[in-house]
Amino acid sequence: MAEERLQKILAHAGIASRRKAEELIVEGRVTVNGETVSELGAKADPDRDRICVDGMPVRLPKRHVYIAMNKPRDVVTTLSDPQGRTTVKHLLKGVRERVFPVGRLDYHSEGLLLLTNDGELANRILSPSGHVEKVYHVKVNGRLTPEQMEQFRKGISLHGRRTAPAGIRLIKDAPNPWYEVRLTEGRQQQIRLMFRHLGRLVEKLRRVQIGPLSLGKMKPGEWRFLTEDEVRRLRRAAGMGDEAAGKAKAGGGAKGRKR
Repeated sequence: MAEERLQKILAHAGIASRRKAEELIVEGRVTVNGETVSELGAKADPDRDRICVDGMPVRLPKRHVYIAMNKPRDVVTTLSDPQGRTTVKHLLKGVRERVFPVGRLDYHSEGLLLLTNDGELANRILSPSGHVEKVYHVKVNGRLTPEQMEQFRKGISLHGRRTAPAGIRLIKDAPNPWYEVRLTEGRQQQIRLMFRHLGRLVEKLRRVQIGPLSLGKMKPGEWRFLTEDEVRRLRRAAGMGDEAAGKAKAGGGAKGRKR
């Protein structure tokens, strides 16, 4: 492999976004062949050079893998859990590559989850600056007033910091109605906290879309590899090129089993 800028290598490895990787370099936390590198223009060959961050080796995946999963309720969005609960890793039977979840769905939430070893794409999707929209269907214990919905759209102060502008619309009117929520950021339990701030409790929460990628007809616990076209569209939505799509392990139909 030809030499590349260090910040790009770190981003591809999933260490950090390119901007954060630049901070790691400037802070002197990156070494190449045992020598500390603090210049942003520095390059290295990940196939030939030993690159470390805080003393830990950096390894690039041989190929990128992209997986869509319908995460069931009561499953942890991590690869391991000290409490012994079921994790998304338990559902990925037959996947040899080490993939990691892009963002989180909390224990009681369900729906679309993206897993990959493409660190740069993951960072782009998670960053609010990437403007990759996530869509959720949310059931709450009471209808919001028009004033509350406008407050939701403009942003709500959570822990001293206002949320980014969001989309919300009523999709099923009932005593316990369903709303569609659109976000470009994803703080921990953000939707639940936003509704709680407005005096409503979330009863069910399901993510149905990440950028152009939709949940489709996958049943809870099922997963599938993304197609090459889906990878291309997802990368474009994140403001990236198509060069990695051809290296992806792609597939078609749903795999896995319902829990």
